Amino acid sequence: MTEVMSKISIEKISQSKITEVDFNNIVFGKQFSDHMFVADYKDGKWSDFKILPFGKIEVSPACAALHYGQAVFEGMKAYKNEQNEVLLFRPLDNAKRLNISAKRLCMPEIPEDIFMEGLTQLIKLDSEWVPKTEGSSLYIRPYMFASEQLLGVRPADEYKFIIFTAPVNSYYAEPVNVKIETSYSRATEGGVGYAKAAGNYAAALYPAKLGQDAGYQQLIWTDSVNHEYIEESGTMNVMFHIGDKLITPNLDFKTTLAGITRNSVLTLAKDLGITVEERRVSVTEVINAAKEGVLKDVFGTGTAATIAQVASITFKDDKYVLPKIEERELSNKLAKMLQEIKHEKIEDKYSWIHKI
Repeated sequence: MTEVMSKISIEKISQSKITEVDFNNIVFGKQFSDHMFVADYKDGKWSDFKILPFGKIEVSPACAALHYGQAVFEGMKAYKNEQNEVLLFRPLDNAKRLNISAKRLCMPEIPEDIFMEGLTQLIKLDSEWVPKTEGSSLYIRPYMFASEQLLGVRPADEYKFIIFTAPVNSYYAEPVNVKIETSYSRATEGGVGYAKAAGNYAAALYPAKLGQDAGYQQLIWTDSVNHEYIEESGTMNVMFHIGDKLITPNLDFKTTLAGITRNSVLTLAKDLGITVEERRVSVTEVINAAKEGVLKDVFGTGTAATIAQVASITFKDDKYVLPKIEERELSNKLAKMLQEIKHEKIEDKYSWIHKI
């Protein structure tokens, strides 16, 4: 037993809520598992490790996160294999990225052993909540926020780290229609675009709503200077299969999240012998490829959807329809490989799976 594990106090729920859930009809992100892991940062250290029944938390009206936005989070999933064992996909990468985000927002890093022990004990306790049905999983949300009572613009001295979970089905039921955004920006160079900061998502809501009102499920974000180069699609990384190459925006300008699914897809594509290019991708290049008939596929990559295929791209007043889903050999194959790795149906050559 590790030192961290020995310090985790566990209070179990009196009666599980699992019988109230129809696992065949789950609304994404609306039903939550029985317990949550909580840790507090105070006096320069993390302590008071607890697993509690999922429920409300008490914060002051002067809670620093509510006023100054010090809040970061992660998204990850748990799966089950045929032996009913619980599997996590690349959890240490989520821990590392959470700390990258925390550092950028002047927040304390969470030690990886605390992250992993809290996560492990929580998932063990709620293992029955990991769905067994095809296309379902247990979504895991680790997050950190400034909890100090504070009116005064400075980094807080107190923080909470919490992990809770929710059984989920597929995020997108079908391919999405997207619009290339040329008025609003998701991120700027020198900003926090590479961090999973809560404020990034708040800033994206209004332009996304305008797009949805116009009939688009998502936006393709472009650079904030001239809206010339593509960065992300909605809340996901984005990839373009042009000719015989898989092309995706690079991470050099720190306006794009270093997606764990993104990295996994690129790794698998290289394994398949596909030429992969990580570089600046211009709107003009993508539109010309669509006009010339060499744009074979466009898809987003992320934890929630894994691979979300794009049905059409609209740029200004022109709509470009992508090939039928059954014709998209590469993204279909990559999606299948990822799912099979996550459920231990094929070899995990990269040691991505962490078994609980």
